[in-house]
Amino acid sequence: MSDEDHLLTREDKAWVEFRTPLGQAALLEFCQDVERLFRINPYLVFRRWETTSAGQYRLHAVNHSQTPAFEVDTGITVEPLQDGLEIHYSQGLKSSTRMTVRESSGSSSLMIEEKYEGVPESERLDRLDEVDRSLTKWAEEIQRYLLQWQRWAWFGPWRYYKKRIWQRMKPAARRITFLLLCISAVEIALIGLGLAIYLIEFRK
Repeated sequence: MSDEDHLLTREDKAWVEFRTPLGQAALLEFCQDVERLFRINPYLVFRRWETTSAGQYRLHAVNHSQTPAFEVDTGITVEPLQDGLEIHYSQGLKSSTRMTVRESSGSSSLMIEEKYEGVPESERLDRLDEVDRSLTKWAEEIQRYLLQWQRWAWFGPWRYYKKRIWQRMKPAARRITFLLLCISAVEIALIGLGLAIYLIEFRK
């Protein structure tokens, strides 16, 4: 992942680029599910996601990338591009998010660029507490998701879990579920070990 994640005072934008395990066409297809992209962000706690029309959505969430957290309630318009897509916001400090897919040595890379040009510069300086600081972590989580997707997408139950259950969970619920699964796996392993020891002793 690139370290080039800056909020530029002159251009008022932030960007990050990282490599992915998917091919260019597969990554382009993956990015078409805009709701999934937003829900992967671990700092967004969704209150409502609504599809209003083709390429038009309504997002109401709480962004925890700053302290205190701030509300996000905005219309979203998705503009398809040949090499990705651009997301425009009707409310809030951030004006757009552009996702660009590039071919990279047989795989692909994804660049996410966020712009803050919807309000005058003087107003932007007064609203720094509304700057979305989740970009780097969001990119890390998308990259992790894609690695899992490349490895497990062939397995139907896993796809169902990720899209129908995991995707609807709040970030805290995902962490708790992961811990519970790890604890359950350890318990099963210990039970298996105990059973193996018992069988070995029984056969003596």
